[in-house]
Amino acid sequence: MSKAERFAVLAALWMSVGAAPAQTAEGTFITRSLTPETALTAARAALEHCRKAGYQVGVAVVDRAGLPQVFLRDRHAGAHTVELAIGKAWTAASFRIPTATLGTETQAGKEMSGIRTAPRVVAVGGGQAIESAGSVVGAIAVSGAPGGAADDACAKAGIQAIAEGLEF
Repeated sequence: MSKAERFAVLAALWMSVGAAPAQTAEGTFITRSLTPETALTAARAALEHCRKAGYQVGVAVVDRAGLPQVFLRDRHAGAHTVELAIGKAWTAASFRIPTATLGTETQAGKEMSGIRTAPRVVAVGGGQAIESAGSVVGAIAVSGAPGGAADDACAKAGIQAIAEGLEF
């Protein structure tokens, strides 16, 4: 086979591979994740929102599996804020609902009250799932503001800061 013939065959093969549509094998699926830069933007916005309100907090952003991507702790935030913020973020990502909602749904006497005793579950306000294109891509949580509602407000400010870059 001459050089020209080999080149023609290789070019035809290359073009046929390049022209094939991208497909996912039936045994796999594609997931979305936050970039580290997006996670950091959300955490910074949540921290700044709490600072403006006079709160010293810890902020955690986790990926869809609940693994930490970013953690920020203000200078005077209590030591407890580290574990609680990460726990709230893990809980929001795992259950795919706000931690305040989980807290309400798992109160004593309710059918799902046993969930509160599961390891790592933090069922108090402050954790919010982050969604994009109908899927949970991570979660953000705040700990250290005076109460779950204040923690939630800061976490929501973090999501708002990245909302433009997420598909809804």
